[in-house]
Amino acid sequence: MSVASGSTATATTVTADTRTGYRGRFAPSPSGALHLGSLAAALGSWLDARAHGGTWLIRIEDLDAARVAPGAADTMVRTLAGLGLESDEPILVQSTRRDAHEAAFRQLAEEQLTYPCACTRRHTAAGPYAGTCRNGPQGQPPWAWRLRLPATEQCGFEDAFQGLCQFHFQQLGDPVLRRRDGLIAYQLAVVVDDGFQGITDIVRGADLLDATAWQLQIRRHLSLPEVRHGHLPLVEGPDGRKLSKSESAASIATLAPGEALVEALRALRQSPPEGLSREPPGVVLSWATTHWNPSVLRLTEKPEVQFDPF
Repeated sequence: MSVASGSTATATTVTADTRTGYRGRFAPSPSGALHLGSLAAALGSWLDARAHGGTWLIRIEDLDAARVAPGAADTMVRTLAGLGLESDEPILVQSTRRDAHEAAFRQLAEEQLTYPCACTRRHTAAGPYAGTCRNGPQGQPPWAWRLRLPATEQCGFEDAFQGLCQFHFQQLGDPVLRRRDGLIAYQLAVVVDDGFQGITDIVRGADLLDATAWQLQIRRHLSLPEVRHGHLPLVEGPDGRKLSKSESAASIATLAPGEALVEALRALRQSPPEGLSREPPGVVLSWATTHWNPSVLRLTEKPEVQFDPF
């Protein structure tokens, strides 16, 4: 299955009234080759979908054209297919959904939930956005547009792997919905597209744990059905830091399919038997599905809050 830049997916809108069962997804940005961290996220979401007898989708999140590497989406999809990880439905290309993203932004704006912000990365690099422009932009356009969060409230949710997670909106700051360059921001687009595809379960890396609070609030404002979340441990290097894309991409480029899948299983704290890496993908995935053990995915420490970029 391939993805053509700018192609229109034939996915069908699924509403709260028509969706049934488990619907998960893997939604990478095509900024480069598939790397070990991305593969672990893809495999974890695929395994959780299979464990629930559910549907697993691939969505290409390519809104930020400046970050899209030519041919990366097709290469990524082919790599996943070679590992036995294929979308159960036509692949959705996010850039074909711009009208829907704009409509959602207008809805939030009409409900007076947004405000223009003249602050730059320099103003927000040290911590959560302090609401400087809540009463009017403190500078000249171009402006970003932010969601006005209830500063005195908390957002709590039960994560499938991490248990109860709670964030205070004041701790996170108001997220950007439209960037200064006019693009609809990730936090809004991902919610709109998950709703469109009827996603019920989102399994992804723990670096997006705090963003879940923003996205749940956006989802509620748009009257979209609730979803369940499960956040996976991040792939780390020998120094305990998150492995960079270049390092982890290089680490799987030379691996046979069975070896790559077993490396991803180990990153997910599963315990594949000796010799499984020499088997074809179908055998590895069969073992992994039978022995999927999400109880080992609990983090000892929650990752640091990642503040919303422009």
